[in-house]
Amino acid sequence: MSSTFRSLKGYNYRIFAGGALVSNIGTWMQRTAQDWLVLTQLTHRNATAVGIVMALQFGPTLLLLPFSGFAADRFDRRKLLLVTQGALALLALGLGLLTVTGQVQLWSVYVFAFLLGCVTAFDAPARQTFVAELVGDEELSNAVALNSASFNGARMIGPAVAGVLIAVIDCGWVFLINAATFAAVIGSLLMLRVHELHRHERSSKARASFAEGLRYVWKRPDLVTALIMMFLFSTFGLNFPIFISTMSVTVFHAGSSQYGLLSSLLACGSVTGALLAAKRATPHISLLLSGAALFGLGLLVAALMPNAWGFGLLLIGIGIAAQTFNTTANALVQLTTEPAMRGRVIAILLAIAFGGTPVGAPIIGWVADTFGPRWALAIGALAGFTAAGVGVRYLVKYRDLRMRVVNRRLKFSIDNPDA
Repeated sequence: MSSTFRSLKGYNYRIFAGGALVSNIGTWMQRTAQDWLVLTQLTHRNATAVGIVMALQFGPTLLLLPFSGFAADRFDRRKLLLVTQGALALLALGLGLLTVTGQVQLWSVYVFAFLLGCVTAFDAPARQTFVAELVGDEELSNAVALNSASFNGARMIGPAVAGVLIAVIDCGWVFLINAATFAAVIGSLLMLRVHELHRHERSSKARASFAEGLRYVWKRPDLVTALIMMFLFSTFGLNFPIFISTMSVTVFHAGSSQYGLLSSLLACGSVTGALLAAKRATPHISLLLSGAALFGLGLLVAALMPNAWGFGLLLIGIGIAAQTFNTTANALVQLTTEPAMRGRVIAILLAIAFGGTPVGAPIIGWVADTFGPRWALAIGALAGFTAAGVGVRYLVKYRDLRMRVVNRRLKFSIDNPDA
């Protein structure tokens, strides 16, 4: 088996990855249908409303941070995932029934988005750190990258399917289909060979405090740098539901099918970026820098595109850069963190990645409504460049990064690569 897919040799990871792929497709179908429902049926192309939905959906990750990290480090992650995945299925079912019966209103979407965010706050850190139990630390970087490839492969399929289904049977049925897909991941969790899991010693209740996790991160300049970069990158850069929907509807005057296609092109780039990351043996912080810089450049050029085809092609490159950044950040943080601390540190990473959305998404939505979608993209580009600047500062201060001109070419060197 290719080194890119080496984690799939293990039974447990292979079973879990298969179930997760089916569920991820449903999740992306629901996200696409939810944004379209709010943008075109419950409001009159109001990007601010889409931003509010995103804020309510991702905000609980930050609000519940003291509890979600504790849960991932303290409890059996497999059993915790069975509970959270079941709850997510019920929420998709509830929203679907409201929509198909014509009872859905904007406020009810807000409520379901918030409840979904509350469950996801506990699901995400448990799911991310459960990967290490499936494959062990030696294959963790590869498994994290393959997880990202699966998630973004689903992003490539889900929105395109959702775009067609929205036009044919409406949004409510998309939500109901998503509810059914959770049976795949719940089934995979029940089929795992529990005795083959790579268990680590659980933190005691006294040592599993959120404050201890913060102290651990604060003493690590590399983790602090990665988290600051993630905040900038995710808060103002990763607002693709707003970027793509507003460009599609307002600038290119297209329907749901093209919106789904553009989302799939972004996912195509994300899958490529994740598979490239899977080939790397170990992640490095310099990859965070290059990913953020290329992401910023891609958004800046995308803001200037005159037509949907050029915009769509750029989304592929943007997806590669974004996934290089996200996958590297996740693997780097997990591999350099003590096993007993991983739940809390990953919870902090995810809280920053998703918790910044309540700040960034409404702002980006307001910019898109007030000044136009192209200016919203420009804000995202600036966030990418700023994150890259934070990475450069770390490399100069802690890794002795030096720049010099050799034979009229700019050369970079790191004198202290192990710092």
